[in-house]
Amino acid sequence: MAELIKYEGVELRQAEQIVLRDINLTINSGEFVYLLGKVGSGKSTFMKSLYGEVPIAAGKAQVLDYDMTKIRRRKLPYLRRRIGIVFQDYQLLTDRSVEENLTFVLRATGWKNKRIMKDHVLEILKQVGMDKKAYKMPYQLSGGEQQRVVIARALLNSPEIILADEPTGNLDPETGTEIMELLHSIRQAGIGVVLSTHNQLWPERFAGRQLLFDGGQISESK
Repeated sequence: MAELIKYEGVELRQAEQIVLRDINLTINSGEFVYLLGKVGSGKSTFMKSLYGEVPIAAGKAQVLDYDMTKIRRRKLPYLRRRIGIVFQDYQLLTDRSVEENLTFVLRATGWKNKRIMKDHVLEILKQVGMDKKAYKMPYQLSGGEQQRVVIARALLNSPEIILADEPTGNLDPETGTEIMELLHSIRQAGIGVVLSTHNQLWPERFAGRQLLFDGGQISESK
């Protein structure tokens, strides 16, 4: 297994306040990792540090092959192309179709050939069970369907890490289970999945490491 994330003695701050301290962890390819803890316990701050939105205040931090204590701003887009992000609130462009949403991302990350882009988008949509709805607008989709499109968007550039921030928070239990099954299966391709959730049932139903956020620190559930 390849080492995707390695933090040693890391401290994270927001507005000069220490949010998390003495983070020591390694996440490898193909691992499914839960971030568990109350609102305000630092889960989102930790996730944001993985793609450079929150800087490393102290310690050593490696994400993929980037030293996060020294990474230059101009290098961040290259790091972020290798990380897929699944948001709770979807953040789809409402004025264009599912296919156009995904094509927009490909163009923004340097793809040029229209035929290759179209084929790739439809292939990824098929992986998440949405290829038959490529022509639909986001408002014509259910919450679960929109979240499948968001997962497709996260997979577009063959990421090595998927970050999912409360991906089932706005979904009913049945739809949430479908989304969890999809995310859990993604790790079989060697992708590391890091998922923040308040739902205590998911770790019981879908096996994975559990990182507990409490009192400004992260501990691993045995």
